[in-house]
Amino acid sequence: MPAREPQRTMAAATSRLAVLLLCLLHLSTGFQQSNAPSALTHASSPRDVSVSAARWGEDDGRAGDHISRRDALSRALYGLGATLAVSAMGADRASALDIPSFMVSSEADRVKGMPVPSKKGGGLSNKLRSVAKIMDELQRDLMQERWDLVERYPSQLRSYVPVFTAYTDSAFPTDIPTDKGLRVALRYEVGRFFASLERFRQATNRKSLDEAYVAYSDMALHFDRYLRVGGLYTFYDENVSLEPLYKGISDASLVYADPKKDPALVRDLVVLIKGPEKGRTGIVIGIYPDGSNTCAVKLDRYRGIREIRVVPQSWAAKRLGEQDPDDVFLIPQTA
Repeated sequence: MPAREPQRTMAAATSRLAVLLLCLLHLSTGFQQSNAPSALTHASSPRDVSVSAARWGEDDGRAGDHISRRDALSRALYGLGATLAVSAMGADRASALDIPSFMVSSEADRVKGMPVPSKKGGGLSNKLRSVAKIMDELQRDLMQERWDLVERYPSQLRSYVPVFTAYTDSAFPTDIPTDKGLRVALRYEVGRFFASLERFRQATNRKSLDEAYVAYSDMALHFDRYLRVGGLYTFYDENVSLEPLYKGISDASLVYADPKKDPALVRDLVVLIKGPEKGRTGIVIGIYPDGSNTCAVKLDRYRGIREIRVVPQSWAAKRLGEQDPDDVFLIPQTA
């Protein structure tokens, strides 16, 4: 590349200067040690060598300023030559290597602890995050049983199939094992999302509210997993569990109804009283009828993200007292 010629020329000149200084160092060292052989040639054993070397060191120490100045000069030449040699090597490497962009991305461009998608994704990531708003609006209309509005969502969400496909293939495009594994995981979540969407469509056609809630919960769960695996989260929570934060604090400090006597239902605002998410609040969006006694909870918004958790019903306790409504009910209806 023409732009790199001045850098290579400078590197070559620096290398030659370093070699010249090292040669001067060699000559200076040879002159400094010219008296040493006369002291060592008469040594006939290792002990004699060590004694002669010690005497030479003593004589060198008594030589005064002449020896010390010569020694200082040789050390200075050595240090300067070595520094120039290293800098020349560094300049040559810098002009010869193109570091991949994903290795030099700034910390501001990534979320710590999350997969780092390729920048080829472009605006696809924003389009995928916009699906979260559609899911919020769908939750609002479903919980208000606005079937006339709910019917339009399946076709709207299916229009995002090309976006999911394009992002999956472009965000992790290489053949390295990690990218391959991430593509497989993302395709699985997309498949489960749209399979749940089809079940949701069928449930809405029958106006079966409980089935629609379960199908919506699965859609929300797999979409949330897609965002997490795809590196589309806007944050990363390093806390593995929140339970240690509540050690020494009485459960009575969390105001909630006994989940055994008064279990939470869909649309109820809840607080998680057990598990790694203890203390976090949200809303129940679905209860699974498969005998697992689990429910899907959509946690309250944090840094723009609403995470989905499937937990035992005994962990999700209804909040008591006056509560603000879930924020999806604050989204205005669009024409």
